[in-house]
This record gives sequence, structure tokens and C-alpha cells, in this order.
Amino acid sequence: MEIVLITGMSGSGKSVALNALEDAGFYCVDNLPPELLLPFVELEQQHNAPRVAIAMDVRSATSLPLVPKQLAAVRALGVGVKSLFLDATTDTLVRRYSETRRKHPLSQNSSDHGERDERRALVDAIELERELLADLREQAHVIDSSIIRPSQLQGYVKELIAAPGGQLTLVFESFAFKRGVPTDADYMFDVRMLPNPHYDPALKHLTGRDQPVIDFLKTQDDVDRMLNHISQFLDNWLDALARDHRSYVTVAIGCTGGQHRSVYLVEQLAQRFGSSWSTLKRHREMDALQSGLG
Repeated sequence: MEIVLITGMSGSGKSVALNALEDAGFYCVDNLPPELLLPFVELEQQHNAPRVAIAMDVRSATSLPLVPKQLAAVRALGVGVKSLFLDATTDTLVRRYSETRRKHPLSQNSSDHGERDERRALVDAIELERELLADLREQAHVIDSSIIRPSQLQGYVKELIAAPGGQLTLVFESFAFKRGVPTDADYMFDVRMLPNPHYDPALKHLTGRDQPVIDFLKTQDDVDRMLNHISQFLDNWLDALARDHRSYVTVAIGCTGGQHRSVYLVEQLAQRFGSSWSTLKRHREMDALQSGLG
């Protein structure tokens, strides 16, 4: 039996993730109270359910502290559990709530003091939610949905559940600093000091996956040195991370536009570590273009 537990900030895309898992053949349950997790799993085992996805959120705030102990009990039954936590920046969540005009689960009764006070109340509710969910975030793989489209999020979720269970999975992600840093990264490397193919007219419109750009970057000593330094860091610490029962480690590589240098390094790192570890690749800006973000 395989279980995916989805938690995260209200407005971060939990329903999108749950829909992706339903499309992938999971039996999905939304807002299951934490105290019912173990009885529910035992019931589904009796029904021989192979794949179950469960979403929990701050609506069950009073019983959220029970979740880690409940998950330990579920794993003791021989059930594989993957935990995903969806996050987004506070500004993003405020904007989403403003657009949908929905009420945050932790919001107090609306005041009559105007829009500014309503925004302050919403920000306070979001920050309180972060505090309540901090322990769950620490124990899960985090996906930052701040600037990705729902189709990207669905794709990331499906990739993660397809990764082998019971071992550490390396997630290499390229991104553009000009569009903001990903909050889901465990380790982040800034490679903006490396030679930039953007300034070569013949390479400007290509990406780090195109052979002319690959050939250019392979001739740059600093690029090779950066690649080796990141590789050495990971070689030194991955075994320790695996012993700490980490399921996922996200390594983010950022350059100015997320098109050349960071993409190249992600591709090279995934190739280097793919023979020893389960690896996934994400190219945040390129994936967004392919999803129609522009």
C-alpha cells in the first residue's frame, strides 16, 4: 500500500495536487482529521487499496500535532508514506485570496475598518498558519507554488510520486533570480558569476540543453570548477542525509535568466548523480514557458 500525504498552506494548491494524484489512480480524501488517519489506513488495507492520497490542512489545527506519531504508526504497518508540503510566499497567498475573495480558515470575523485592516488580518492568519504547520513542513518534501502554473505543479507531483520509495531522491532545479528564489530548496547555489552565453548572439536564444551552449560552457574553467565543487559538497553529505531518513533533497541552481548556466549545471549534476541516486530535474523557467506562461 502506498500513501501520499499532502499538507501545506491554504491557497498553495493542495486541491491541484490532489487532482493530479486522482488522475494518477489514487483514491483521494480531502481534509481527513489527523486522529482518523490510522483507522482510515487500516480500513483501506482491509479493502486492499493500493494507492491512497490524503490531504490535511489547518482546518484540523487542534489535532495537527498528532500527525507525526500517526505517520510513524502507519509506517509500522508496512505502508509506504510520501509527505508533500505545498508552500507559497505570503504576498502570493494574499493575492490569491484577494482574487478569489475566499476567507482564510484562520481569519477572524471581518472588521469594518477597511481594506488595509483586512489585509493585515489576512497576513496575520497566514503567518499563524506557518507556525502551526512548521513541524509538518520540516518532515515533508516542499514544493513552492508561488510562480508556477497549476499544470507545472501537477507535473511535479506526478514526478515525485513516480520516484522510488524508501530511498533518498535528489531534485535538481534551475531557476532565474530575476523571478525570485524558490523557497523549497534545501541547498541553493548562485552561478551568476559564471560566463554567460546570453551575450553571444549565436547562443542567446538557445538553452543549457542545446549542444552549442553545452560546448561553450564545457570550455569554461570556472563552470567546470563550480560543477566539481557542488558535486564534492553533495558527495560529502548525501550519505548522512540518507541516514537521517530524508526522502528528498532539493538542490536549486540559479542564474540571471534560468535559461543557460543553471540549466546546464542541473543537467550535468543529474547525469553525474543519476547512476548512484534517484534523481529528478526541474527547469522552473523553461517549464513555465512550455506550460504557456510566456
